[in-house]
Amino acid sequence: MKKVLLLTGDYAEDYETMVPYQMLLMVGYEVHAVCPDKKKGDKVRTAIHDFEGEQTYSEKPGHWFTLSYSFDEVKAEQYDGLVIAGGRAPEYLRLNQRVLDIVRHFFEADKPVAAICHGIQILTAAGVVKGRTLTAYPAVGPEVTLAGGHFKEVAADQAVVDGNLVTAPAWPAHPAFIREFLKLMREEIPA
Repeated sequence: MKKVLLLTGDYAEDYETMVPYQMLLMVGYEVHAVCPDKKKGDKVRTAIHDFEGEQTYSEKPGHWFTLSYSFDEVKAEQYDGLVIAGGRAPEYLRLNQRVLDIVRHFFEADKPVAAICHGIQILTAAGVVKGRTLTAYPAVGPEVTLAGGHFKEVAADQAVVDGNLVTAPAWPAHPAFIREFLKLMREEIPA
C-alpha cells in the first residue's frame, strides 16, 4: 500500500485538507495527516475560504479535522508522496525547521509533491522552487518569483505540473490537482 504524508494545521483551508485526504483514502492509499506539535487523534480547526466577488476570499469557520498520525513519528523516507494543504496554516508551518526538512527530502528523492493555494509558501521557505514553474493563490505569486520560481497564473480550476511537483491556485482545482498527483504516483487515470 502506498503511503502519503499530508501536512496541515490550524486554519488550513477546510476543502484543501479534507478533500485530498478523503480522495487519497478512496483510491487505497494510507494517508498520514499531520501537524507539528500534535499527535494522532488531535484535531486542527480548519477555515473555509470562499470566492464571493470581493477582492480576495472570505473566511468562515470550518470543521474540526482529526489528525491520523503523530508528527513526531514521521520518517519522510517511508512515504511515497507529499500533499501540502493551503489556507493560513502554511504561514506558520513554514517556520518549523522539521517541516522544511521533510519537504526537502521529497524533492531530493524526486518523490511526488502536491501543494495547493498558500501551501506553496512552505515550498518557497524550503528553497525548492528555484527554476520551477508553478502556480499558487495569486497573492503568493510574488513569493514564488522571489524564491527563483516561475509563477504561472492559471484559472482557479487548473493545476500546473513541473517534474515531480503539481500545484494549484485553490480548491476549485481539486479534480485537476488530484488527477495530476495520482499520475505522478503512477496510478492509472481514466481519460
